[in-house]
Parts: sequence; C-alpha cells; structure tokens
Amino acid sequence: MPNPKYKTPRSKTRRRRSHLRLEIPNVTKCPQCKEPKLPHRICLSCGSYDGRQVFKLDAEAQG
Repeated sequence: MPNPKYKTPRSKTRRRRSHLRLEIPNVTKCPQCKEPKLPHRICLSCGSYDGRQVFKLDAEAQG
C-alpha cells in the first residue's frame, strides 16, 4: 500500500471537514395551532399542511 509522504496539515483536514458540522433544524410555527413543526411537513398536533386538513387525528391521540 502506498503511504502518504508528508503529514496532512490540520488546516487542510479542517477545510475538508467543514461541511460535516451539525446543523440546528429550522423549526416554524403551525399557522392553525401555533405548535412548533418542521417546515414542509404535516403538523403532528393538528394534522394540517399548507392551510388545509390532511388527516384527522383521534380524540384519544391528541390529549
């Protein structure tokens, strides 16, 4: 196996790995129930998406 001839500097390693950082998810409020939700996803508390009701939640599951 070929081995590296020189040690890779820390700056080059860190530049290469700069996009591997963790990102905080962008949380928005649901326009119907004002609960936090991820964008472009169905609200898990009221079941709405884009201003319309997508699915109906059971009364037992909500409370």
